[in-house]
Amino acid sequence: MPATRLDDIDRKILAELQADGRMTNVELAKRVGISAPPCLRRVRTLEEAGFVKGYHADVDARALGFEVQVFAMVGLVSQAEADLSAFEARCRGWPLVRECHMLNGEVDFVLKCVAPDLSTFQSFLTEELTAAENVASVKTSLVIRVAKDTPGVPFDVLEERLSRDA
Repeated sequence: MPATRLDDIDRKILAELQADGRMTNVELAKRVGISAPPCLRRVRTLEEAGFVKGYHADVDARALGFEVQVFAMVGLVSQAEADLSAFEARCRGWPLVRECHMLNGEVDFVLKCVAPDLSTFQSFLTEELTAAENVASVKTSLVIRVAKDTPGVPFDVLEERLSRDA
């Protein structure tokens, strides 16, 4: 569903929930300038329409002992749809793979992997990823530090564009 089908209040609700998904409905309603009952109805409608996919805690991976973050660029032997889908399904089953994105260009997929230590990642890399059916190549890059990690979408950019186009 395109963002233009959402009104200003819906976009404000989504922006507030994206910033803090744990706030009460009363607080959310106050922040977006409507009363609580219609706010709750709107939130439920946004959830049912698929604009809100879930609510999650933003955990600190390093504090929990996950010291290694790696991006793996994967090339496949075949890019037939059945082979792409099979690889995606395999990725969903690998706990160390936290994100899997199919790309256009030289690399077929980029995977974001998180592991407690380098040896755990190395075992995954050699025993599972490179050994997987249809995998032709894997290039990895170890993350040294993260300068920015902002989930969600930039609502302020959308609002600028919508006000320009109006």
